[in-house]
Amino acid sequence: MERRCLDCGDVIHGRSDKKFCSDQCRNNYNNKLNRDTNNYVRNVHGLLRKNRRILCDLYNEGKRVIHRDALFALGYNFNFFTHIIQTRQGDKYHYCFEYGYREKDDEYIELTQNLQYLEYI
Repeated sequence: MERRCLDCGDVIHGRSDKKFCSDQCRNNYNNKLNRDTNNYVRNVHGLLRKNRRILCDLYNEGKRVIHRDALFALGYNFNFFTHIIQTRQGDKYHYCFEYGYREKDDEYIELTQNLQYLEYI
């Protein structure tokens, strides 16, 4: 019985437990299997990087308080962040890596930077 490559279907020569005719076919096969998962992770990571860049740029420009709509207009997605820190006073900070924000009221957001985050890296 001829063994065939799981990716391209060519005849396989060599070891009896071989599944692919080449490294390229093995890579193609595994990339096809993981495509959906990889795309999701890639998209989420892209959104996190964009959110971090927006917060970083604003913070480094000296902006510490910004209107919520202005942040949204810059493309910030409030659904994606890396972690939340709640203080003893009850303030909740949403962070995207080392840059974060706290909602001051319904309209304004206070930006912050957590330098302790950099110590963990």
